[in-house]
Amino acid sequence: MAVVKYKVGKELTPERRVAIKAEIEAAAQRPYKNDPDCPLLTEKQLAEFLPVNFATMEERAQAMQKQEVSVLAQ
Repeated sequence: MAVVKYKVGKELTPERRVAIKAEIEAAAQRPYKNDPDCPLLTEKQLAEFLPVNFATMEERAQAMQKQEVSVLAQ
C-alpha cells in the first residue's frame, strides 16, 4: 500500500491566496481593542509563557517547517 503525503496549503488557488493575504493585511490595519476580561501580559509574564506542545516558539516553527505546514493553511 502506498503512502500518500499532502502538503497543507498547496490546495489553495492563486486567487484564494490573494484574497486571504488581503484579509490579513486589512485586519492588520484595524485598531487594536483591549479586552478588559483578558488583560495584557507583562514582559515577565510573556517570558514565562511556554506553549503546551513545544518548549519554545522556535521549536514550533522548526516542526512546522519540517512538516511543510504553511501559515495560510489554518
